[in-house]
Amino acid sequence: MDEQVAHGGGPPRWWRYGPPWRNRWGEEHRPPRWPWRSTVLLTVFVLVGSHWAAHQQEGRRAALDAFARVLLLAGSGLLLWRQRYPVPVVFGTAAAAMVYLGAGYPYGPVFLTVAVACFSAVVAGHRRAAWGAVAMLWAGHMLAAHWLYRRLPPPGDSAPSWGQELFIAAWVVAIVALAELTRARREQWSRERAERAQAARRRADEERLRIARELHDVLAHSISVINVQAGVGLALLDTDPEQARTALTTIKAASKEALGEVRQVLDTLRAPGDPPRAPAPGLGRLPELVEQAAGAGLTVEVEGEPPRLAPGTDLAAFRIVQEALTNVVRHSGSRRARVRLGHDGQTLRLRVDDDGPATGADAGGSGNGLAGMRERAAALGGTIEAGPRTDGGFRVLAVLPLQVKAKEDDR
Repeated sequence: MDEQVAHGGGPPRWWRYGPPWRNRWGEEHRPPRWPWRSTVLLTVFVLVGSHWAAHQQEGRRAALDAFARVLLLAGSGLLLWRQRYPVPVVFGTAAAAMVYLGAGYPYGPVFLTVAVACFSAVVAGHRRAAWGAVAMLWAGHMLAAHWLYRRLPPPGDSAPSWGQELFIAAWVVAIVALAELTRARREQWSRERAERAQAARRRADEERLRIARELHDVLAHSISVINVQAGVGLALLDTDPEQARTALTTIKAASKEALGEVRQVLDTLRAPGDPPRAPAPGLGRLPELVEQAAGAGLTVEVEGEPPRLAPGTDLAAFRIVQEALTNVVRHSGSRRARVRLGHDGQTLRLRVDDDGPATGADAGGSGNGLAGMRERAAALGGTIEAGPRTDGGFRVLAVLPLQVKAKEDDR
């Protein structure tokens, strides 16, 4: 449901899942880029702003000299490494700003470098380092501005008002709070991207399992019929050519049917949105299944009428009956089977019986037939019971719900 656009209230899509440029594959594994442009712009702004502040505070603060410009360039230049080494950068900018203010140079955008470094450190997850650097700068400023100002330049300097200090403190708290909010949102975006990737992998695994089950059921039944008829044809090729011809005709029909169903299963791998070439099989095709079983020498009696079923339940019921009859052809000495359909208001009951006994012959199966039936039933919330009967036969009993609750879409 990621493709749907939410209308009405609620946060916009980018706020919930992150900016579009953060959803590139493998972005988390790329090394951080060098922030050249932003660093150059910040450096120019700090230098120009400090010169403007120096003119405004002329006579009250020390004039900008070469050492002041070096401190400004050092604090701004360190921001180039803020994404790779956020902890050293935040302490470095705080130290440069503390020396700058302690030397009596004009107040100005020198605090901006510390704010940007603090923001980057918090977003990167180094919260204690960011708070420690800010606390260090604040303690140094308070010490110089309120206790050591008589011993530090410029001469005749006075302590700033506490109202000004509270205003600066409020701005620092606001910047750190904004950084914390950004960090929290980025962590949430990362979690949601990981959950969506996991959901996509889970859907892909389920689809591969579904296709594997379909191919197993289609090929197991058809190959079993072909195997039996090939044996009949070889045995009667010399003594009864007409019966051998009938066996070959059955092989041709079964292989054609198998190819058609395999193409239908593989159609799901085409581009999304393409309509299927043929409807999925269901219990309405039981007569065809009975006819195919008859071609393999198995007489099938069907009791009851199938109710109206959802496509998924109809397909699962058909495949369960198909696999049960395939197992009779492969492993049972009986040449008769009975399929009984029953239903009430909530469940469909499928029962397939044969009179046995088991032959123990291996017809080339994979051994996944019963497991596949149980997986199909479990996917719909149903059950499968399979095992020998007390009279020597074998029974498969499937109970499937008529109404299947739709799964909630993965977000």
